[in-house]
Amino acid sequence: MQDISATSWNALAGGAGPFLRHEFLAALEASDSVARSTGWQPYHVTVHDHDELIAAMPLYVKHHSYGEYVFDWSWADAYRRYGKPYYPKLLTAIPFTPSQGSRLLVKDAQVQSKVLPLLVDTIRGYTQQGEFSSWHLLFPHPDDADGLDQTGLIRREGCQYHWHNRGYDSFDDFLAQFSSRKRKNLRKERLSINDQGLSFHRIHGADIDQHTWDIFYRFYQNTYQIRGQHGYLTRDFFSRLASQMPENVLLIMVKHHDRYVAGALFLYDEHSLFGRYWGCEADFHNLHFETCYYQGIEFCIEKGLTLFDAGAQGEHKLRRGFEPVRTLSYHWIEDPAFRHAIADYCQQESLHVTEFIDSAETYLPFKKSLTVDDQFTK
Repeated sequence: MQDISATSWNALAGGAGPFLRHEFLAALEASDSVARSTGWQPYHVTVHDHDELIAAMPLYVKHHSYGEYVFDWSWADAYRRYGKPYYPKLLTAIPFTPSQGSRLLVKDAQVQSKVLPLLVDTIRGYTQQGEFSSWHLLFPHPDDADGLDQTGLIRREGCQYHWHNRGYDSFDDFLAQFSSRKRKNLRKERLSINDQGLSFHRIHGADIDQHTWDIFYRFYQNTYQIRGQHGYLTRDFFSRLASQMPENVLLIMVKHHDRYVAGALFLYDEHSLFGRYWGCEADFHNLHFETCYYQGIEFCIEKGLTLFDAGAQGEHKLRRGFEPVRTLSYHWIEDPAFRHAIADYCQQESLHVTEFIDSAETYLPFKKSLTVDDQFTK
């Protein structure tokens, strides 16, 4: 990213969200969170009209499948069993960030219609040369699906859970849409936090000192260490993030009496809140739900944000008012035999995703007397 003009990149990324900003991607690289040594070799694509940058796409050479959240481990294993190398592969995604957004940044829609086929053909050319087995484009914005569907890439579907602000005036206004029993259960969860002597402190990017980052980083690593893993991000990344994008960073720290015991990091823009990382050093009942979900919902309502993406997976979000949302990814597999098999797999998988989303909607906590379309209308 340091070889690409931040001004020119951000001119294309305007309105695409915090993760597509030059500062975010550059902080990942400058902090050594993203590098060849970590299995994320930057390989970004830019398109110029003479000296003007008119399109750009984040791209990485991957030597593993960690930190992607669209799981292709079984594909890699199939390659291994047939004596073929699956890695390295090419990946268009935001590292460690399973949030939907533009993956091709363009000057305007007219440029996109011309550049997208060119880029697809160019990247396919990389795989045809034999150095890479495949190319994967993860979590594109749904508005880009029509164009991507025309490229010949394999479409894969998944599911996440997002909260939508229907013009709520307060958290209680949001809860008023719940059925009586489920509203009572959620309020009981929140009351249990008060009974444990916990308090919550919002700290915005410019106000987060290094000592607080040190504490939060310990919490962040704890989340991985209990699974025998190590966090993807270096300590330096968080300092760079707050320094270069302070207006997009929110840290919610939790105190038990006078001592920090947990924290959650969020990024946001004028429309959306994104829950990213969480950690704690002590076990408190319902603390994760309050810190990562309810505090975020309150922040969205106060700021008038319309969307809260609290991260990948988690069916437990359903009964807390997060709705199932279909997510997409697109894949080019160079080997024809594997390409046909994987395409068939993704087609069958999409049928199960549709069934799952239909089933998941029945677990939403909203009043059953209202239709799905009307249940949020005030």
